[in-house]
Amino acid sequence: MVATARAVVCLSLWLSVCQIQCSYIPPRMNKTIQDLLQHYSIPARERYNGKPVFSKEPLTGKMEGKRVFMGGVLETYEKLIGQMLKQQPTPTPQTAGSNGRLASAAAGTGSDDSVRTGLNYILKMVQDLKKHHYHEQEKLLQELNALEHIKLDNRVVQSKALWELLWLYEEASSLNDANKLRRRRRRRRRQARRVKTRPRA
Repeated sequence: MVATARAVVCLSLWLSVCQIQCSYIPPRMNKTIQDLLQHYSIPARERYNGKPVFSKEPLTGKMEGKRVFMGGVLETYEKLIGQMLKQQPTPTPQTAGSNGRLASAAAGTGSDDSVRTGLNYILKMVQDLKKHHYHEQEKLLQELNALEHIKLDNRVVQSKALWELLWLYEEASSLNDANKLRRRRRRRRRQARRVKTRPRA
């Protein structure tokens, strides 16, 4: 009896957490993804093999890092869904402009047009989120990607990079000091609050 009650409490708690976490996801998006998962069906042992495509580890750090990581994740989803769309057969003329809902079909048997419609909808949702909330992160990621293409074996690049290192090193050091100073100020504010709230003898 106790085990059953405990299971019911755990299930209720889990469902309430899921509702909170999914509060940003529109019902149509949720339904579309569920229908697409029927088309892109894989065995459970592969889905739950402990190797996620996107690690959750970067999301445990500071807010700035989380936002940059999420900007990269959204950009990757944009490319991934674009690739999935390329792999779809060309739409038939009669249904090329249709905006119909995804048909709920048996696993792996969704009609090509409904899969394409679903993928286009999900792609638009990802692009809108990226455009409206992760614009700065997108620019930063482009700058980071550009660093990968620096010609490290080029003598001109090597010389110019050495010349620029002085001010870049100075900038990197000052950013680190500014971060330490911010933490120190925060610590002082917390301590001041504790002193104010401590009852007098």
